[in-house]
Amino acid sequence: MRTPHTVTRAALPVSLSAALLLTACGTGRDGAAEEAAADTPAEITVENPIAVAYDGGVYVLDGETLEVARDIELEGFNRLNPAGDDRHVLVSTPEGFQVLDAAAGELTDTVFAADTPGHVVRHAGRTVLFADGSGEVTTFDSDALGDGLPEDLDVYTAEEPHHGVAVELENGEFLVTIGNEESRVGALALDADGEEIARNEDCPGVHGETTAEGEMVVIGCEDGALIYSDGAFTKVDAEHDYGRIGNQAGSDTSPIVLGDYKTDPDAELERPERVALIDTRDASLALVDLPSSYTFRSLGRGPQEEGLVLGTDGSLHVIDPEKAELVDSIELMDAWEEPLEWQQPRPTLFVRGGTAYVTDPATRQVHAVDLETGEATASVTLDGTPNELSGVTG
Repeated sequence: MRTPHTVTRAALPVSLSAALLLTACGTGRDGAAEEAAADTPAEITVENPIAVAYDGGVYVLDGETLEVARDIELEGFNRLNPAGDDRHVLVSTPEGFQVLDAAAGELTDTVFAADTPGHVVRHAGRTVLFADGSGEVTTFDSDALGDGLPEDLDVYTAEEPHHGVAVELENGEFLVTIGNEESRVGALALDADGEEIARNEDCPGVHGETTAEGEMVVIGCEDGALIYSDGAFTKVDAEHDYGRIGNQAGSDTSPIVLGDYKTDPDAELERPERVALIDTRDASLALVDLPSSYTFRSLGRGPQEEGLVLGTDGSLHVIDPEKAELVDSIELMDAWEEPLEWQQPRPTLFVRGGTAYVTDPATRQVHAVDLETGEATASVTLDGTPNELSGVTG
C-alpha cells in the first residue's frame, strides 16, 4: 500500500554544499564573504525555460530567444526531466532527483533521495519518480515544488528493484511495472487504497509509459505493448516475434500512441527505420516506414496530435497517426549517426506546445522550430556540446 511519507534531503554535492556555505558566511564585504558575494549569480527570471545538459553542467535557455540565461556547473552525466509545473526541471544526479528552478536559473538544494534515479512521469497533476536501485516510487502534486520538498509525499516500494516506471491516474489508481535486476515481465495496477486490482506478466522487457485519450495507459514490451484501462490489461501483439516497443509518445487528446519499433534482439545497436502506432480503441498496431533511422530521444507529439520523429537524415519527420502515413519532413541539420553508448550526445527532440526544440551536437546548436510553418524561430550555439534536453511544461 502506498502511504504518506516524508523524504529526507540527500547530502548535497560537494561543490553545491560549499557554495551554500560560502554565501552564508558573515555579513561583511571583505575576504571570503566578499568573494562569495561576487560569485553569487544575480537574480533572474527566465521565460518558458529550456534546460540543456552538457559534460560539466546545465544551460538554462530562454524558451523564446534561446539565449543562455545561466550556465550551471554540475559534474557527471546528468539526465533532465520536466517536473510538471511552469518553473522546475528534475536533474538526475548520484544523490537522486535534484530540483532545478529553471525559471530562476538556479539548481536548488532540494533533492528527492533515490538509489539510481530513473523514469519521471507526469500525469493528472501528479509527478511520479522511480528509483531503479531500490524500487522506491515517490509521488507528489506537480505544483508542490515551491520551497523545498513537498509536505505530502506518497511512497510505494515495488516488489523488487528494477529499471521500472509508474504512473498515477486521476482516480487515484496506480500502475507500476514488475521486474527485477535480471528481467522485467509486466505491470500491476492498484486502486486508490493500495489494493491490487489487475496484473499482467505477459510483457517481456517492459519499458516506458505514456497515456492516451481517456487515460488509456500504454506500456512497451519486447513483443508489442500493454494497454491498461478500466481495471484491466489488454495485450497488443507486435507484427514480429521480437517487436520491441521501449519508448512512447502519447497525447491526452489522441487515442493513438507513437512508439519506437525494433526487431533484432541480437543487434549491438539496432537502428530502426520503422515506428509503431498503437491504437488504444481496438488494441491494434500499425507500422510506418521512415526514410532514416532514429533514436530513443527522437519521439514527440505536435499540437495537432501529429507524430514527430527526429531522423538520422537530419530531418524532423511528421506522421499522421490516423492515416498511419508520413506526411512531411522538415530539414534541420546534416545527417548524423547514433553513437553506440546511449549516454553519448545525439540530436534530441523536446516538444512544448507548437514548438519543437532540437539539439545538434555536431554544431553545438539548439534550434526552436515552429511546427506550423516548419521554420526555425531561434537558434543558439553553445560552448559545450548539448546532450540531454528538457524544459518546463506547465
